[in-house]
Amino acid sequence: MQIQPYLFFDGRAEEAIEFYQKALGAKVEMMMRFKENPDPPQDGCAGPPKDAGEKIMHAAFKVGDALVMASDGMCLGKPAFQGFSLTLTVPDEAEADRKFAALAKDGQVQMPLGKTFFSPKFGMVADKFGVSWMVMVAA
Repeated sequence: MQIQPYLFFDGRAEEAIEFYQKALGAKVEMMMRFKENPDPPQDGCAGPPKDAGEKIMHAAFKVGDALVMASDGMCLGKPAFQGFSLTLTVPDEAEADRKFAALAKDGQVQMPLGKTFFSPKFGMVADKFGVSWMVMVAA
């Protein structure tokens, strides 16, 4: 059994995936656009806007060994990531510095990287899409 995060970027999924490729070395496993969907929307489901054909219906990308899934969802332009953080555990302090800086670019540092009782380096940052990350070096 696995738990995998599924992030809805509300119209910015492709931009987010490209950002994670550069910032974290993410590798895209699959990507499907709404125009490639062979099935019409289900009864009772409004589906995406008519002009969403190029938007991402479903994507999966790996960061290290973890699979993250993403979509543009309803393409409303207002992603809201609240109540959770993704944790990125890196092998050393230099890598923590690099990944934290990359995620913080155009984002918001919530807790600067520093030594804690549980990690030689730990920090919290919301990236430019509003996704909250905890970056840490394993003790």
